[in-house]
Amino acid sequence: MSGMLASINSLDEALQIQHLGIDIIDLKQPAKGALGALALTEVQTIVDHLGHINTLSATIGDLPMEPGLIQNAVLNMAATGVDYIKIGFFSTGDTLATLQRLKTDIEQNSLRLIAVLFADQQPDFRLIPQLAKTGFSGVMLDTADKQNGSLLDVLPLKRIEQFVQHAKQHQLLTGLAGSLRQTHIHQLLPFQADYLGFRGALCHSHLRTQALDISRVQHIQHYFNAEKIALTEPA
Repeated sequence: MSGMLASINSLDEALQIQHLGIDIIDLKQPAKGALGALALTEVQTIVDHLGHINTLSATIGDLPMEPGLIQNAVLNMAATGVDYIKIGFFSTGDTLATLQRLKTDIEQNSLRLIAVLFADQQPDFRLIPQLAKTGFSGVMLDTADKQNGSLLDVLPLKRIEQFVQHAKQHQLLTGLAGSLRQTHIHQLLPFQADYLGFRGALCHSHLRTQALDISRVQHIQHYFNAEKIALTEPA
């Protein structure tokens, strides 16, 4: 059954939700892009405060697929002790060479990497088997340009379902994100992705660059859990 991922951009926000039972607390800086990264020092501080009780993921930033650049960013982030590291697979650079460079690091350092494909950039799901062979732990669908709307605005539901099924066939964790709102939960839960990710829906004015609104976090979480229960009840 799907878990809930909530993105935060500071220690203060992390501390606000650390005891709510959020399945993954995701560390990013939305003001810096789709997968904007927090400073390593701030990530380290959050890990030091929450790492022993919460599962944490962190993004490395909106970086081109340049093998050395991605490798350095991944290794630096791994040194903080986060549980999962998210890498955006943007269209610029050399994807296959980047995967080849990361394969040894994954094996030697037991890294748990999550690839992020962008639904509004014509994602190639044929990359999924290669991610599995490289040793990635999971793959997510997200949106790169938040002005394009939500995940469901840029990709048909059938295509989203195919993504989840294809990734699961290759034993990868699956996640769905991209300006998701409460109304999307009912539509996406039946696909049984491992995680649904939220940021804007949890913030003041529904803006991802605004601060978390703890009442909205609790409201979305309550609705999310109620929908999961309803999904398991007999018709």
